[in-house]
Amino acid sequence: MSSSIFKIWLDAARPKTLPLAIASIFCGSVLAINHSDFSYHLMIFAIITALLLQILSNLANDYGDAIKGTDSDARLGPKRAIQQGLVTPKLMKKVIVFNAILTIFVGLLLVLSAFNKMTEIMIFIALGGLSILASICYTVGNKPYGYRGLGDLSVLIFFGWLGVGGSFYLQSGVFNLEIFFPATACGLLAVCVLNINNLRDIDNDRACGKMTLIVRIGPKWGRIYHQALLFFSYLFFSVFALLCDGGIYSWLFVLSIPFGIKHGKAVWQSSSPESLRPMMADIIKVALLTNILFIAGILL
Repeated sequence: MSSSIFKIWLDAARPKTLPLAIASIFCGSVLAINHSDFSYHLMIFAIITALLLQILSNLANDYGDAIKGTDSDARLGPKRAIQQGLVTPKLMKKVIVFNAILTIFVGLLLVLSAFNKMTEIMIFIALGGLSILASICYTVGNKPYGYRGLGDLSVLIFFGWLGVGGSFYLQSGVFNLEIFFPATACGLLAVCVLNINNLRDIDNDRACGKMTLIVRIGPKWGRIYHQALLFFSYLFFSVFALLCDGGIYSWLFVLSIPFGIKHGKAVWQSSSPESLRPMMADIIKVALLTNILFIAGILL
């Protein structure tokens, strides 16, 4: 495979979106250390599965938005593979199917390695199937939920509750209500990333009939919503720090708050969708820094 072909598919996988998927698995796995014997191979399987799911979603979005005409020249986000004519829709469909099959295979290895009870195996197989379906149906199909303002909830569920909570259960085998707080916090930070994307592309999405939450509530409320996402993510991390009583190290994540405030202020003062372009990288950095500091605090 030539380097140019490799770059096309690497760009289509959108590698900048992948670290948050890894962070959610790390977070859940680290939280499980105090509850069970830690398993590196389970964490690695979980990370690979999460990466494959995220890549599947990115490829499906490339296909779905292209065939619906949403990826027009008016879109401010990075140009996608089909949009640029680098990949045909037919080839993209084949790669999506291959990715889905690979995800199923790795996901089964993960579930069968983690559990012995048939009930747990069936529940996690069902959750895996739902995750694959959700990754594809965000923009693909006659009624994609991403076009109906449900993308934010999906990101919260899969990057937060399932990513963190699911990996915690895979490692520990126990259900702990306290995990809800960091899981929600991680999920809300991931929603922040989606929100910047949707604020940036609001005009094009509205024109193409992609009724994201931001299209529905408008840019002003979208910016207020962004501040709320940041605030509640730090609040939920704080609640967990209080509940776990892990000492000063459990509060390491607060070191990222100044960067979160700076980013939130920039979003609030932004005057146009175009001005939001550089803020995508900023919120990804804020989200990753917050997650890394939280994980470090748990380990310490």
